[in-house]
Amino acid sequence: MGKQKTVTTSSGQPIRKKPLSIRMWNSRGYYLMFLPVFIYVLIVYYWPMLGVRYAFYDYSLKNFEFIGLDNFKEMFATKDFWRAFFNTLQLSVIKLLITTFASVIISVFLNEMGNMVAKKTLQTVIYLPHFMSWAVVAAIFTLFLSKSSSGFVNETLKSWGVIEKSIDFMHSKAWWRPIYYMVNVWKETGWGTVIFLATLSGINPELYEAADIDGASRMQKIWNVTVPALANTILIVLILNLAKVMNLFESVFVMYNTRVYKVADVISTYIYREGFMTALPNYGYTTAVGLFKSLVGCVLVLVCNFASKKVRGRGII
Repeated sequence: MGKQKTVTTSSGQPIRKKPLSIRMWNSRGYYLMFLPVFIYVLIVYYWPMLGVRYAFYDYSLKNFEFIGLDNFKEMFATKDFWRAFFNTLQLSVIKLLITTFASVIISVFLNEMGNMVAKKTLQTVIYLPHFMSWAVVAAIFTLFLSKSSSGFVNETLKSWGVIEKSIDFMHSKAWWRPIYYMVNVWKETGWGTVIFLATLSGINPELYEAADIDGASRMQKIWNVTVPALANTILIVLILNLAKVMNLFESVFVMYNTRVYKVADVISTYIYREGFMTALPNYGYTTAVGLFKSLVGCVLVLVCNFASKKVRGRGII
C-alpha cells in the first residue's frame, strides 16, 4: 500500500490524494471497459510499426539482407518516386483548395435561402454523394465519360455539335486531373458545408440588422458580415486538412490507369504497384517509401499544429 499524498488544489485547499494503485482498483470497471480498445490499438496501429525495420533490408522473395540506407538512396534516385511525390502534393493541395472554396460558396448560398423546404431538400441532395463508396463513384463517372455509345457526356457533346469525335476523358493526361477535381467536388463538397453552416448559424443577427439600417444590399452583407465571420473557420479547416495531404490513395486508385500514371500516380499507389504488381517485389524498398511518406506526414502535422497555435491559440495535437 502506497502512502497518501497531500496536494493543494487551485483554490489553495489541501486534500489527501490516494495512491495510484488504490485509485486504479476503485476505477477497475472503467479500465476493464477500456482494455479491449487498448489491445485493439496496440495490435492494429502499433504492432505493424515493428515492420519499419524492413526499410533497412533487402527484403524480397529471394533475399533478406541488411543493407542500411541503400533503399533510401535508390528511392531518392528514382524518377517515378519523385513524380509520385509531387503528384501527391499537387493533387491533394489543389483538391483541398477547390473543395473548401466550393463548400464555402454553397454554404453561403444555403444560408441565404429563405424557403426552408427547398433548403433542406438541397442540403440532403448535396450530402448524399459523401456516403457513396469511391468504387461506386468511379464506376458512375467512368460510365458517364465513356467513349462508347453509352457515354452520356460524349454523346451529348456530339449531339450539340461541340465535338465530332468522342473524347477518352479517363485515359487522357490532359483531362484526368480536371475530372478528378470535379468528382471530388461532387462527392465531398456537401459534407464540407456542414462545418461552415454551423459557423454561419452562430453569427449574431444584430450584425445583419445593423447592416440593414446602414442600407447594405444582400451582396454587401455577405461580403462584409458573412465572409469575415467564416474567415477563421476557413483557415482552421485548411490547416487541419493540410496535415492529411499525403494520405491520398482510394480516390486515385479507383480512377487512374496505366495511361495516366504521369499525372495521376501518387505515393500510396506507387507503393501498391511496387509491392504487389511486380514480378519480384522488394518489400524493403516499398517499406522505405512508406516510411518516408510517414515522416513527411509527421512534419506536416507538426507544421499545421504550430500554425493552429498561432491562429486559434491551441494546437491540433
